[in-house]
Amino acid sequence: MSDVIDLYRYHVWANEKVFAHLRALPEDVHRQPLQSVFPTIGDVLAHMYIVDNVWLKAMSGDAETISSSLPVWQDEVKDAKLSAYQACFAKVAAQYASFFAKHADLEVVSAYPHPTHGVLRASFADILQHVVNHGTYHRGNITAMLRQLGYAGAATDYVFYLYHRAE
Repeated sequence: MSDVIDLYRYHVWANEKVFAHLRALPEDVHRQPLQSVFPTIGDVLAHMYIVDNVWLKAMSGDAETISSSLPVWQDEVKDAKLSAYQACFAKVAAQYASFFAKHADLEVVSAYPHPTHGVLRASFADILQHVVNHGTYHRGNITAMLRQLGYAGAATDYVFYLYHRAE
């Protein structure tokens, strides 16, 4: 198995840990407004979900459909219950798994046009590394936001994934 695919599996595992933790807290904690990087934890989850979708579309060669897909993804998570967020995350994780099944060589370099930053030439592995780093960053936002609300965060450090994987 590719190291970057295992890293992506860590991303999925960590997201699932966050959802399990949020389910153990009072209902709708993800909708509580606060002064933070995002207005609610739900907004962080929506952002993570949309960005995971954007990069999958880009890697799949469907960059021209990203703009038309954004409203669909936004509607999927608008005012969503935690279970709906979790289902959306599971759906995109399954789509990534299908992508991996079709693309054995993750070192293939593709061009990724961006309206502001120009064209990025990067491998699938580079983009997957970004997706995982992006998720890690925002899971940290969620932990900080939970602490603001008086709750602990979920333990999602990579080392805990390694322990989990060794079990």
